Amino acid sequence: MRGALDDVETCGLSPAEQALLRFVHKLNATPAQVDHADVAALREVGWDDEAVYDAIGVCALFNFYNRWVDGNGIHGAPEEVYRMSGKRMAAGGYAR
Repeated sequence: MRGALDDVETCGLSPAEQALLRFVHKLNATPAQVDHADVAALREVGWDDEAVYDAIGVCALFNFYNRWVDGNGIHGAPEEVYRMSGKRMAAGGYAR
């Protein structure tokens, strides 16, 4: 949902999804401040340890890729390329 980028609280996601996105935002913005209470809050809304582990992994990988791309001076593709890629992935997944 595009609205989740603007306001996770009013975008129509479930409370569990909102909690997960708030957690990932905190992990991305202030990783040293993430603690056991943050994970406990996710468990309270239904996420298990595997889901939390996966969310942390995705957040970490995107941070790695963004820094690798930026550090190597790689520039983004035109917006139309991303739009076409999104349509392809929506129809067929990530596999080619």
